[in-house]
Amino acid sequence: MSFSEAVQSVFSNYAVFEGRARRSEYWYFFLLQMIVNVVVRILVNVSGVFSILSIIWALATLVPGIAVGVRRLHDTGKSGWFLLLGLIPVVGGIIVLVFMVSDSLPGDNQYGPNPKGFGGSDQQTI
Repeated sequence: MSFSEAVQSVFSNYAVFEGRARRSEYWYFFLLQMIVNVVVRILVNVSGVFSILSIIWALATLVPGIAVGVRRLHDTGKSGWFLLLGLIPVVGGIIVLVFMVSDSLPGDNQYGPNPKGFGGSDQQTI
């Protein structure tokens, strides 16, 4: 999945907390958020007038960020509630990071088909 496809996928599934998301979808969206945050911070340092952009961006990406995080956890076979582990100082963030960098579970799981498109129960053996 390319950068633009990943970002488009996240925003088209704005508040979808069901299904699965590939690592590339999650991490490309994370990269977009970091790039925009750096640019907005630079603009805020130039002029405080741009601080409203920071608030608008944070509010605009809050729900899709949580949604893609939940779908990413689903892809690793974890409940979306595991995202709340990130609220535990230091250790929780490390645990969530490990889950986010983990590879997809092969085949279908209780959250849906594999987004990579292989290893599902409908795949034929050659």
